[in-house]
Amino acid sequence: MAQKEGLLKRGNKSALIAAIVNTIIAIIKGTAYFFTGNVAMFAETMHSLGDAANQCFVFIGSALSKKLPTERYPNGFGRLVNLVLLGAVIIVGIMSYETIKEGYHHILHPTESTGILINISILAVGVIMESYVLYKAMKEVLHETHIEATGFNVVSKSFASLKRAKPATKLVFMEDLVATSGGIIAIIGILLSYFLGLYAAEGIASIMIGVMMFYVVGRVFLDNAKGVLGETDDDLEEQIAQLIYTHPEIKDIPALFAMKEGEDFHVEMKLEINPSLSVEQALNLKNRIEAKILEMKGVTDVIIEFEKDDGVQKWENDYMPEPG
Repeated sequence: MAQKEGLLKRGNKSALIAAIVNTIIAIIKGTAYFFTGNVAMFAETMHSLGDAANQCFVFIGSALSKKLPTERYPNGFGRLVNLVLLGAVIIVGIMSYETIKEGYHHILHPTESTGILINISILAVGVIMESYVLYKAMKEVLHETHIEATGFNVVSKSFASLKRAKPATKLVFMEDLVATSGGIIAIIGILLSYFLGLYAAEGIASIMIGVMMFYVVGRVFLDNAKGVLGETDDDLEEQIAQLIYTHPEIKDIPALFAMKEGEDFHVEMKLEINPSLSVEQALNLKNRIEAKILEMKGVTDVIIEFEKDDGVQKWENDYMPEPG
């Protein structure tokens, strides 16, 4: 039991906060829909419910992915978070379909909904709460990518750094971005329906929200399919190569892979060294390089293999030392 509690404490905190907030929002929106029958509110209820379930899975998956390797699973559980996220998008996909279908039916058979003050108030509160969660996700993106920012720069820099964030954080970011936008679209749809008599506007708003949810499904599916297959990180590989070439004993890098394992990285490399090095010198060099790489954010495992320099350069970069 203590081991399970320890794993849960290491889960993605942004996902946990988002799951709790979206559960509360879904209950409030669902209650409002029950009393008013507003289709835009139905879309937002489904959206928040899907996000809450999804982010709960994300939190559990990110926690379980931290489990240490076992004899049966010697490669660890890093990619488990990708598998969980692939399963989680099915939930959002179903919610998206139901949201679009309900909106389409409302466009064909528009009806006047009631309780505008209740609906607008609840949606406004939902937008504020979703904005808070989105801001927390933005801060988490910057934390994971080692970028400092304050004020409005948090917004712009988090968008620019999103690609390098962890899968779970990226999902929370995108879902809450869509949730915040969806709340605003729902409010606009209700206002158009009430004040201008455009009852189909609520159905259109529902379809727009469903389409945005499908976009998140597509993005999350593609990102995590890459993670399950084992995607390499080019930026980290370049960073490691620069570190390696600070050691003049290294003459070439025939192979270097920084493989993403869930939220962590597994690094393997083959290095060509000066043949005049003794075994002891080579071991000391290997230990120094390995220690430096393990200090990099997210790297949990490093495998280094040495070969004698064959005089044929395979890794060409601007930061390579000059010959001689």
